[in-house]
Amino acid sequence: MNISVVGTGYVGLVSGACFAELGAMVHCIDIDREKIARLKNGIIPIYEPGLEDLVQRNMKAGRLFFSTDLAESLNDVEILFIAVGTPAAEDGNADLGHVLDVARKIGESLEKYILVVTKSTVPVGTSQMVRNTIEDELEKRGRNIEFDVASNPEFLKEGAAIDDFMKPDRVVVGVDSERARELMTRLYAPMLLNNFRVIFMDIPSAEMTKYAANAMLATRISFINEIANLCEKVGADVAMVRQGIGSDSRIGSKFLYPGPGFGGSCFPKDLRAFIKTGKDFQSPLTILESVDVVNERQKRVLFTKFSEYYGGNIRGRRAAIWGLSYKPGTDDMREAPSLTLISQLLEAGCTVRAYDPAAMDEARRRLGDTIEYAEDIYDAIDGADVLFHVTEWKEYRMPDWQKVRSLMKTPLLIDGRGVFDKTTLEGVIYLKIG
Repeated sequence: MNISVVGTGYVGLVSGACFAELGAMVHCIDIDREKIARLKNGIIPIYEPGLEDLVQRNMKAGRLFFSTDLAESLNDVEILFIAVGTPAAEDGNADLGHVLDVARKIGESLEKYILVVTKSTVPVGTSQMVRNTIEDELEKRGRNIEFDVASNPEFLKEGAAIDDFMKPDRVVVGVDSERARELMTRLYAPMLLNNFRVIFMDIPSAEMTKYAANAMLATRISFINEIANLCEKVGADVAMVRQGIGSDSRIGSKFLYPGPGFGGSCFPKDLRAFIKTGKDFQSPLTILESVDVVNERQKRVLFTKFSEYYGGNIRGRRAAIWGLSYKPGTDDMREAPSLTLISQLLEAGCTVRAYDPAAMDEARRRLGDTIEYAEDIYDAIDGADVLFHVTEWKEYRMPDWQKVRSLMKTPLLIDGRGVFDKTTLEGVIYLKIG
């Protein structure tokens, strides 16, 4: 099967490489000439475990191609995925400019039937807008060419994206024709031979499913963060509470870990876009509005603990940070809790020195010389008045606590992820959320 994937960001590149691994001939398209040139040389623009090998292997096998010209392969493929960015617009909704640009280019060059699939995270109604845009361009050309549209939202977790793609819990596909359904069945059948987990539905329902899923997960995170904060006030242990409620099969334990709030490319943006959709249709999503408020407040909890410990006397103090990415397994710092913390520390007149196994280059790009960059976990804490554990990378799990205590000016650890055992810290002052 021949397919195109337009957009070589996180979703597009992972999807294209994985489809190629399954035997499809995949054309990955992007308007960024520099990015495409680098990809042709096997240089991956994002950090994702296993992706570089996957891309290089399938390029060598002659199944994965990169180009800046959509029209070049458009009429040779059966399915085209739109996987371009949908950044937040000023009104909080998703900016569909890139999606509709692709639709226009399809309409300008289409000569035969094709199935156009939106894989980008988009609001309800986007697929209809894509259809209308393609039809408008065909009409300008005086052409009547049959095509279908579909929705196939992604559910990839950064840091585990390849496994998520190859071994999905489910594949959600929205279609409105039998021909589109048959094509998507052919595409996904090889990876789901033993258990065909494709859930077919109408297109608006598929578009809604992506937002609803992310909103539910975000809600669970904000819920447990509120519970953790209350636990501190009443003298309860949130770890025990989590165990107690998570053992209920109706609730489960996933996404019930307290922390400094969620970030990344999906949850914050998609939550706000979903809220905006509710407002647009006069159906306010009141619970989700609160989830967003709670999350923004939670990102300030670590700084508050630090300031309270020192009685507000924090100007000139030296802060160490372990973890800059919004989660382990990625270099993505979009809306990361670390950014809010760093902003607060700098505004308060503190010096910040940070270390992250993957996100140092991204941090330098975002923060420049406003903070110091450490070589490793111990270099980060030398002379520090506080250590913030912000991102739960595995290499932070078992440090030499005696060394930590000896290097720090004041051995104060504020654990934003609650992963350390207080009884093993050997004289380190320990504060956590909940």
